[in-house]
Amino acid sequence: MRDCMAIAPYQLGFSAAHHEDETGPLPIQGAIPDWLRGSLIRTGPGTFEVDKQTYHHWFDGLAMLRKFSFENGKVSFVNRFLESQAYQEAKAKGKISRSEFGTTARHSLFERIRDPFPRLTDNATVNITVQGDRFISVTESPMPIGFDPKTLNTVDRFNYQDQVPGQITTAHPHFDFQENAVYSYLVNLIPQSSYSIYRMDAHTNQRELVGSVPVKRPAYMHTFAMTEHYIILAEFPLLLNRLSLLLSGKPTIENYHWKPEQGTRFLIISKEDGKVVHTCRSESFFAFHHVNAFEQNHEIMVDLVAYSDPSVIQSLYLEPLLHHPDQVIAAGELRRYCLPLDSPTANYKVLTPEPIELPRINYQRCNTHDYRFAYGVGSSQPGNFTDQLVRVNVEDGSSKIWRSPNCYPGEPVFVAAPNASAEDEGVILSVVLNVQTENSFLLVLDAQSWDELARVELPYHLPFDFHGQYFEAIAPTERAHLHR
Repeated sequence: MRDCMAIAPYQLGFSAAHHEDETGPLPIQGAIPDWLRGSLIRTGPGTFEVDKQTYHHWFDGLAMLRKFSFENGKVSFVNRFLESQAYQEAKAKGKISRSEFGTTARHSLFERIRDPFPRLTDNATVNITVQGDRFISVTESPMPIGFDPKTLNTVDRFNYQDQVPGQITTAHPHFDFQENAVYSYLVNLIPQSSYSIYRMDAHTNQRELVGSVPVKRPAYMHTFAMTEHYIILAEFPLLLNRLSLLLSGKPTIENYHWKPEQGTRFLIISKEDGKVVHTCRSESFFAFHHVNAFEQNHEIMVDLVAYSDPSVIQSLYLEPLLHHPDQVIAAGELRRYCLPLDSPTANYKVLTPEPIELPRINYQRCNTHDYRFAYGVGSSQPGNFTDQLVRVNVEDGSSKIWRSPNCYPGEPVFVAAPNASAEDEGVILSVVLNVQTENSFLLVLDAQSWDELARVELPYHLPFDFHGQYFEAIAPTERAHLHR
């Protein structure tokens, strides 16, 4: 009989970090390439508890920044909690004060009457980026938090100097290196729902509304795609009930409802004027992460990590993660959707049999262009979360795997070697949890051979995080210093 309360072997990755620390140089097994001189800055949950209350979903824990810095073959480390208003209120009140993705702060009818509109959380636990020469940590509410990239100390909220409408956004903006500008979107719920596409010059904090797309019920979209001329929104049939969001008291994601009979709609939007130039429909599916997109022969290729339905969201609540690991969905299917600009139907092919998630590419070189290599975490067997790193050749479907006993790697960040001639010439950086030794280490892989170059050992563990970026220089005077 199956043990319904099995303890997940990776449970340490969902326990709090008890250190806010500066340490270095760290012990290294192997050798760090001499040319690696910058910082990997990441964000993710630092704790899942506030006094006696517990957040319910992996996405909800209070954000902690962490940074590995490289110089002369040595590595130092610092981590700090992001002191957002959500963090400060939780610490001051001794309870969860703002609703998150899968956790509500409005439990009782009295709390919903007292606080009828759910306050946006600024618990920026999803991604790191640079905007207006500021380092910011971001989440799916448009309330980024600025921080000092040297100390990781929280500075203040990043305020936009514009009136672009929207209450929900993505933590994965795209950067156009030709225009030196950011593209992203907001979901506006008031008074009518729409998707607000915006552009923002790299060194400003003023967004420019490119276009607005009306929509009856907005979809949950974690990321989007961009090509040279277009923004592509993959509108999965996981649709928001706005009245429920205001009145139900449920956490954010539980106000979205799966409507598979509607299929998935791809909106192809001009970057020049914000108009929808074409739409394609496909079968119903769900995805968190896009990988890349590019234009080819009057078609648009959109690569993403797909799931047949949004049950992956439910599987990442802490209860199944910790006690029902056999129910956990850790990785999806890497698909390429072909969107013909003269046909209403989108079709796809599977690019690899290997399950993959948290995908990365050589962003500066390949984003919006045809490419060969994608990197991600994978799962070697059901119920064991993400226990391997995967390199996929999207042209022929071949793959390389890194796996080590009792180890659970995080998102692989690609860093190009100086003056690289090949797309995959560089290294992969991944923060790995070793549950046997009960500590985390930074793994450095050769991105071409997939050979292990080094392990940089921490004296303690870090909770599983989400996303981060590598910066060649702490002062982001040139946007090209950011490796997405």
